Amino acid sequence: MSDPIILFFIFGFLASLFKSDLKLPPQIYDLLSIVLLLTIGMKGGVELAKQPFITLVPQLFMVLLIGFILPLLLFPILKYLGKFNRDDAASIAAHYGSVSVGTFAVAIAYMNSMDIEFEEYVSVFVVILEIPAIIVGILLARGISKDMPWGKIGHEIFLGKGVVLLIGGLIIGWIAGPDGVTKIKPLFFDLFSGVLALFLLEMGLITARQLGSLRSYGPFLVLFGVITPVCLSLAGIVVGLLLGLSVGGASILGTLTASASYIAVPAAMRISVPGANPTLSLSASLGVTFPFNVLVGIPLYYLIAKQLSTIL
Repeated sequence: MSDPIILFFIFGFLASLFKSDLKLPPQIYDLLSIVLLLTIGMKGGVELAKQPFITLVPQLFMVLLIGFILPLLLFPILKYLGKFNRDDAASIAAHYGSVSVGTFAVAIAYMNSMDIEFEEYVSVFVVILEIPAIIVGILLARGISKDMPWGKIGHEIFLGKGVVLLIGGLIIGWIAGPDGVTKIKPLFFDLFSGVLALFLLEMGLITARQLGSLRSYGPFLVLFGVITPVCLSLAGIVVGLLLGLSVGGASILGTLTASASYIAVPAAMRISVPGANPTLSLSASLGVTFPFNVLVGIPLYYLIAKQLSTIL
């Protein structure tokens, strides 16, 4: 718990909890998000430049498959056990089938702070896991109909800020290679931890604001927000180890499958499933799952991956 990055999140959470007027200007938060997404993308692209892309195809295909399967597994649990209507169940399932870039960034910082080796190209998995859950969530809620605004939906899925920045950074890193990114290393790579700390400060402020919604919607979302990431992490860890990833790489894949989106999916659901209540999804993903993963989940997933690596 002495990691200053995590302490920034706790600081922001407590400041908001005690009604402080502390907040980051929206422009600063946007800038931090842009730097984080570009840096994550570039790190993955640089690593891709070091090896033949064809060797990664089996891993990328399996990760893509996970992205389609997870929301399908969660939807009946939310609809029949959680008693949510179809739109809300589909929306929450899509949030948890997708990923949290913020959680991924914290996982990378944790691995680096603990000197745990992992495959840098796992950044590609973030891009791959962003999209399938959104598509599945829309189909679960609405099916396929002629009146669906597919143009707007497609634009939000494939040209949303998060996806564009990740893919853009990935391509830049891939083309430039390890030597090419040296010129911009001081801004993006060297300042990554500091930028992440400020980002988590804002996330702590936002997370505390979700507590009121959690009190309103009952204990199911709290239990779902804690139990679901642990269960989903197992899927990512097992698949990662079977695909030949290191313990660190499998831990990060497990963290990705355990995380829940609070940026890309809400925007897409707002357009394609307007009947869904966004407060439900954000209360669970941002109010419960994000802090759980940041404070407890990431070290836990590493320990699980370490134990399973001796069996698989």
